[in-house]
Amino acid sequence: MAVETSPTAALLRTDFEKVLSGWLKAQAREGVKRTDLVSARETEQQSRELLNALAGAMENAAVDESFDLDKPAWDQFRETLAAATESRTQRGVSPKEMGWFIASLKQPLFDLLQPILNEDPQAFNTEIWNTTRVIDQIVLQGIEYLVEKREAVIERQQAEMTEVSAPVVKIWDRIVTVPLIGTLDSFRAQAVMENLLDSIVQWEAEVAIIDITGVSTVDTLVAQHLLKTAAAVRLMGAECVICGISPKIAQTIVNLGVELPNITTRVDLQSGLAYAFERISVSVKES
Repeated sequence: MAVETSPTAALLRTDFEKVLSGWLKAQAREGVKRTDLVSARETEQQSRELLNALAGAMENAAVDESFDLDKPAWDQFRETLAAATESRTQRGVSPKEMGWFIASLKQPLFDLLQPILNEDPQAFNTEIWNTTRVIDQIVLQGIEYLVEKREAVIERQQAEMTEVSAPVVKIWDRIVTVPLIGTLDSFRAQAVMENLLDSIVQWEAEVAIIDITGVSTVDTLVAQHLLKTAAAVRLMGAECVICGISPKIAQTIVNLGVELPNITTRVDLQSGLAYAFERISVSVKES
C-alpha cells in the first residue's frame, strides 16, 4: 500500500536547500551551533545528511497518529542519527545541546509550511502537529543515543582506571606482585582479586605478593577482601604474601578483631620478595 506523501515530506524534496539554510540559521540563533566543538563545515554536513535521511523516511512512512520511529522505514534515518550523535558525543556536546540541535529544525519547517497550507488552517494545524511529534521523538532518540554513548565511554574509562588502580606486575618467574597506593576501598579490593587471579593463571605464578605500603587505611570490609583474596590465591595453587602493613593498619586490624589465619605477612616488599624467592627455591647472591 502506497504511503501518501505529507506536505512536510514534499517540502523537504522541493525546497531542501531552503530548509537546510533555515535550520543552520536556527541553530546559530538558538546557540547550539557549537563551532568550538564542531566545525561549521561538519555541522552543515551532519545537518544535510540528517535532513536527507529524514526526507527519505518521511516519503516511505506514514506521518500521522500511527507514526513510530522504530519502524523499518526509519532504519536508515536512525543509523544517520546514531552516527551524528556519536560524533557529537566525542566532541563533548551535552544532551541539552543535542536536543536543541534537532529541535531547532521545527521553526524553518513551520515557516515554509505556512504559505503552502495558508488557505487550509485545519490541514496546516494537522501537519504542524504531526511534524512536531516526529521531531520530538527524534529529539528523544538523539538524547537516548547520546546518553548510551556517554555511558559506554564512562564504563570503558572506569574499566581502564580499575586496571591501572590494581596493576599486577610479574617481577620474577613464578612471582607476581600488586603494588597498591592510596585508598583501598571495597570496589578496588575486588578489582585486585580479579586481576591477581587472572595473572596467576596467565603467568603460572606460585607466589603472589600484595604490597600495601602505600595504603593509609584499611576498614573491616577491605580486610575481609584481603582475606578472601588470599584464600582465592591458595585455591589457585599459589601462596599469598601481604607485605607493607604499617603500624597504623596493624593496630586497626587488631582493634577490628580481624584475624589473618594462615596468611604470610612481611614488613616490606624487600622481605616479601626474599620470602618469595625462598619459596620457589631461588637464591640471590651479591656480586
